[in-house]
Amino acid sequence: MAVTIRDVARASGVHVSTVSRTFSAPHLVNAETRTRVLAVADDLGYRPNRAARALTTGRTHNLGLIVADIANPFFSSLIKAAQAQARLRDYHVFVADTDEDPQVEEELIQAFAKQVDGVLLCGPRLANSTIERLGEQVPLVVVNRRVNDLPTVLMDVGRGARQAIEHLVALGHRRIALVTGPSGSWTSKEMQAAATAGEADVVFLGPNPPTELGGRSAVTDVIASGATGVLAYNDLVAIGLMEGLAERDTQVPRDISVIGVDDILPGRFGSPRLTTIAMPTAAAGRMAVDMLLNPVAPGVTTLETSLVVRESTAEARR
Repeated sequence: MAVTIRDVARASGVHVSTVSRTFSAPHLVNAETRTRVLAVADDLGYRPNRAARALTTGRTHNLGLIVADIANPFFSSLIKAAQAQARLRDYHVFVADTDEDPQVEEELIQAFAKQVDGVLLCGPRLANSTIERLGEQVPLVVVNRRVNDLPTVLMDVGRGARQAIEHLVALGHRRIALVTGPSGSWTSKEMQAAATAGEADVVFLGPNPPTELGGRSAVTDVIASGATGVLAYNDLVAIGLMEGLAERDTQVPRDISVIGVDDILPGRFGSPRLTTIAMPTAAAGRMAVDMLLNPVAPGVTTLETSLVVRESTAEARR
């Protein structure tokens, strides 16, 4: 027979309402009593009925997490960290994938709005005006996109792009190709702004799908550009680019140096091992959950990135 809230109350020596408050509004319960009730509940194997608690408190203790492409390893550590952080706060996370489609993204936010207490929106493809409108239906925290009046977690890809270009210039590369991502991408805009601010001769190639196929499709333009160094939108694009270059008998890094963005596992173990801009995805996932569950004044948190030099970059050929 399932353990009930009355069983916990009887074993704890408190009223049923105290047990209820321990799970629904713990800040209203004396710390000593709360600790005792939780310990008894754990010993008895009691789990509160979330549906009933939602009716009482108006909170579901569920969060939505929407990513642009769940197949991209970039999102794996972010999802895992967000789920772990949510569990610490007694929340569950529902994960959904938009497949880079803004219409699907909007539909998912609207569907989640009825089932969760807030949504983490990672790398969105929707227009800012649409995100702002949807933010009136459900609390949102945005990752890697600046949206007016919404809490935001940014990974400083602009700083990383500057470091990457400076690294290529130091290796003697004078013409650099920036293989951009999807049209309207915040990450692409930050990378382009960083490249424009420097003194290197940078050519922009894109937009491109943020996938290996996107990297492969950019090979012809990269070769035609005359660039000896490439900064790709992400590691998947960089990996696809290196595969396509190899098929054209163009060796990396002997003929062309390549840098990615993200620091996903496939880039660390390929050949050559990919030089990349490491993104703090796990920290971003934890921070986004904290910002969603602590609704203070909207703000922007920016996390540092760093250049990781491996084997896909070398001195430019004389």
